[in-house]
Amino acid sequence: MHHHHQTQFDQKFWQDHWQERPEHHNTPAAPHPYIQDETGHLTPGTALDAGCGRGAEARWLAAHGWRVTGADISKTALDMARDYEQPGFLPVEWIHADLTTWEPARQWDLVVTSYAHTPMPQLEFYRHIARWVAPGGTLLIVAHLDDHGADHQHPAEATVSVEDIKKLFAGPQWRIETARSQTRQMGSEEHSMVLHDAIIRIHHQLSPDGQ
Repeated sequence: MHHHHQTQFDQKFWQDHWQERPEHHNTPAAPHPYIQDETGHLTPGTALDAGCGRGAEARWLAAHGWRVTGADISKTALDMARDYEQPGFLPVEWIHADLTTWEPARQWDLVVTSYAHTPMPQLEFYRHIARWVAPGGTLLIVAHLDDHGADHQHPAEATVSVEDIKKLFAGPQWRIETARSQTRQMGSEEHSMVLHDAIIRIHHQLSPDGQ
């Protein structure tokens, strides 16, 4: 497989991606299991889902007491996300934005990103969104694991290693709470797909001495 052709994960790519899949229009996506595993114990506050897609994780957070902002480059995905909002929970603030250039001028207690593919290299993107985590807050990254040599259904530039992300947040400002990989099966018997995931949860230290 040749990797020299870079996939352009730009606005057009995501518009086409969501518009080409009519099956996405009638069923809300289920949130991935890590959102509950990794945030269930946190005290709800403000949360940003960076690259929220159809909003499954954003809606899960809203249902669990968070005040959520969901930002995505695809208007189509955001329209679907709005359609699936459950009444009775705090409404999600849906924002159409290119996360690589967006300057939100605020921070959140929790910033989540799941399988985000942007035109920016993955690690650079994680460093970029880490600025939006409020002091004392949490950053949760769920990514496609770079499982060297396995049959890649994802372009090389859209995969990461757990080690690389750990290195990225090795400074005193961050405490790594979770850094693991997990394989899970998705879909039905006939159409199942194995996902190799990297899950990293890091805590923004209020000050280097842990106070």
